[in-house]
Amino acid sequence: MTYSVSSINNIEIERKFLVKDDSYKRLATGQVRIQQGYLCLNPNCSVRVRRWNDQGFLTIKSKAGENGFSRYEFEKEITVQEVNELLQLALPGRVDKVRWLVPMKEGLTCEVDEFLGENEGLVMAEVELPDEQMEFERPAFLGEEVTMDRRYYNSYLSQHPYRTW
Repeated sequence: MTYSVSSINNIEIERKFLVKDDSYKRLATGQVRIQQGYLCLNPNCSVRVRRWNDQGFLTIKSKAGENGFSRYEFEKEITVQEVNELLQLALPGRVDKVRWLVPMKEGLTCEVDEFLGENEGLVMAEVELPDEQMEFERPAFLGEEVTMDRRYYNSYLSQHPYRTW
């Protein structure tokens, strides 16, 4: 089936950046531990299960559109027990990280991920936008933008850990 990302309502618009320093920690209003695995990875979509502290989620994401930062996302809350059961079916390779939540001036939240395990050493930030054209003031800790670099997708990191680069 072929579709236009712009014709679907559940669109995630996200920009990714490397992080230059740990100044985000003093600006953060909270943090969460995230562990996730992938049930399916193919060129058109990924299916993941995620434990977010004591919550669980099943998420399906399409490949990114032409601009590289808009894509379809379907997410449904599931129980932690269901996450644990589905992780037994997951592909080898997990993503484990601590996410710091940093409020921004525009009412946005910058999510800074400190990766653990095989991806330890990687610190990356994501900013979800309501509109592809939206401009925002970048916090000082944001470094190089890596939105277009597929190596920084969690799905890629699950199969090609940062430590092996």
